[in-house]
Amino acid sequence: MRNKGGTLRLRIIAAADELFYQQGYENTSFSDIADVVGISRGNFYYHFKSKDEILDAVIDARITRFKEMLNEWDKKTTDPKQRLHYYIDMQSRNQEKIISHGCPVGSLCTELAKIRHFMLVDANKMFTVFRDWLTTQLELVGVKKNAKQLSMHLLARGQGIATVSNAFEDKAFLHQEVTQLKQWLDVEILKASH
Repeated sequence: MRNKGGTLRLRIIAAADELFYQQGYENTSFSDIADVVGISRGNFYYHFKSKDEILDAVIDARITRFKEMLNEWDKKTTDPKQRLHYYIDMQSRNQEKIISHGCPVGSLCTELAKIRHFMLVDANKMFTVFRDWLTTQLELVGVKKNAKQLSMHLLARGQGIATVSNAFEDKAFLHQEVTQLKQWLDVEILKASH
């Protein structure tokens, strides 16, 4: 019985994660999540007492998922430059979702900032996971100074690509910018590693 409760909790988190991404945190209700999972509100409240509790669980789940993905990339190749390209190519791999809803990290953080939600600090940890990993990869590839600054620039350019591609629903733009971002990064790595 306990395992079923744990599985149900995970299903609630997964449904909330997807709804927060598609509809936004503010526009998603308990009822929306309960309907997707197919449970009563009473059963829902057994697992989560507030929407903020669900938000906290969604942020934790995303951070765990991102760390697992980055660990997989680390195992997939020993070449840090190739890992950086995996990061940039993430936009192409997720193009359908980005065209429809933007970046899941950027859209949630932007929404929480607009409503001055106290959990924005926790949500920003999603960006921190990527920033720290990018910084490490840049250092491994030979960037001697400003690896953290360059990683922030990569984050910012990625967010720009996602936002503009989403606004114009333009896959061609997304692919063009991904290609250019990889070329730009390769030049920056050359300059910064000398």
